[in-house]
Amino acid sequence: MEWLYAALAGYGLGSLPFAYWFGLLQNKNLLAEGSGNVGTLNAWRVLGAVPGLMVMVLDVAKGLMAVALGEFLARDPNGGLLAGALAVLGHCYSVWLLGRGGKGIAPSIGVLFAINPWLLAAAGGAFGLAYLLTRHPHRSVALAALAFPLASSAVGGSLSYLWFGFGVALPVLLKHLAEWNRPPGQLPARAGKGKPRP
Repeated sequence: MEWLYAALAGYGLGSLPFAYWFGLLQNKNLLAEGSGNVGTLNAWRVLGAVPGLMVMVLDVAKGLMAVALGEFLARDPNGGLLAGALAVLGHCYSVWLLGRGGKGIAPSIGVLFAINPWLLAAAGGAFGLAYLLTRHPHRSVALAALAFPLASSAVGGSLSYLWFGFGVALPVLLKHLAEWNRPPGQLPARAGKGKPRP
């Protein structure tokens, strides 16, 4: 049961849609404004810099808390891996938003830092290299996500870290593959009618 509690805690924390709730405080629906994404960048764009920064801090914090709580509830460090991966899944596919959510970057930062800062460094390095090659943020994130399971396994040195890598990478990859062909700086047609943001 401890592992179930860790899993539920991780998903539950990750699914908290802080950006969406901040939007409601301003009578705005982030699912229908800006990029339609419920995350830091769209909160910054639609709600302003201060709410955007607050959303970023809270989303990173829920990743950190998920790892700590998962490890505590499972009484095993691998419980932190499970809860952390499910926190990213919950952020991307939130039960509060009927399966919609953000793209998973901010909670992933918190999760990776909490487990091992070298994981965060590896993911950041992969993104940086991919961006130098593609000059496209969404493609760079997708390529970094593809490489992350192997990087996670190399850093952690165990099969648990490999599965953790897949758990974190998959929702992030799926969210960014949907933006593969969208020109940088252009909002999705469904949310921004395909026009570049100012």
